[in-house]
Amino acid sequence: MAFGGEIILRPRSWRRLLRFGGYATVAALSPSTYGPVARAVAVRQIYLTAWKFLPAYLAFSALLSLVVIEIVHSAAAAHGLGPYALELVLRVLILELIPLLTALFVALRSGAAIGAEIALMRVNGELEDNEAGAGPLQGELVPRIAAAALSVFCLTTLSIALAMYLTYALFYGTSVSGFYAYTRVVGHVFDLQILVGSLLKCVLFGFAVALIPLATGLEAERGNARTVPAAVLAGLMKLFLVIGVIEILSLVVKYV
Repeated sequence: MAFGGEIILRPRSWRRLLRFGGYATVAALSPSTYGPVARAVAVRQIYLTAWKFLPAYLAFSALLSLVVIEIVHSAAAAHGLGPYALELVLRVLILELIPLLTALFVALRSGAAIGAEIALMRVNGELEDNEAGAGPLQGELVPRIAAAALSVFCLTTLSIALAMYLTYALFYGTSVSGFYAYTRVVGHVFDLQILVGSLLKCVLFGFAVALIPLATGLEAERGNARTVPAAVLAGLMKLFLVIGVIEILSLVVKYV
């Protein structure tokens, strides 16, 4: 039995992941994929991944945003960098921290569960051996991928909107007098290049969280239930590695 660390070192495993990702992306963009059964699977996945825990996650995101905003604001003021505090908050909290934490939240919340479920289906022979088979790919796997990716994007968007409101409230209070200054800084930080890059990063985070645990769950061996833990562990290890690489590349493109 292969351990998770052994699976992620196999070039064949990464090639299979890329091949499966290509099939899944093409299928996800095809309207014919989303029949009644596929829509039901997607809706259920969105409910379990995002909607069910939306209030709790927004409360956590609000608390984290308040703490980070206050720390950055106080530290900047103490070192004579008060005029740059708002820009620092937007760059650290909005552009980097919230998208990363949202991806990790969904990965921990649903990544292992999806990977384990797919691995068990593989062991029990419920999925065909060919990843491109229309039955399991379109009926069971692609709706889960699309729903999980959409959940990451929606949670990130809602958390960013909440954090931006809290940022304005802590810097300017409830008065609208600071709206012009606030939007001016926001426009400076979120120029076209940064906006497109952040959107692309969120999309990549979503597809990574949705695709990697599911695809690696297919590494389980049919009829051998002992390979399920290794496949699930390998999926999470691959996922965290890819998320880290995406974040590092994003930082390099923006600031180096």
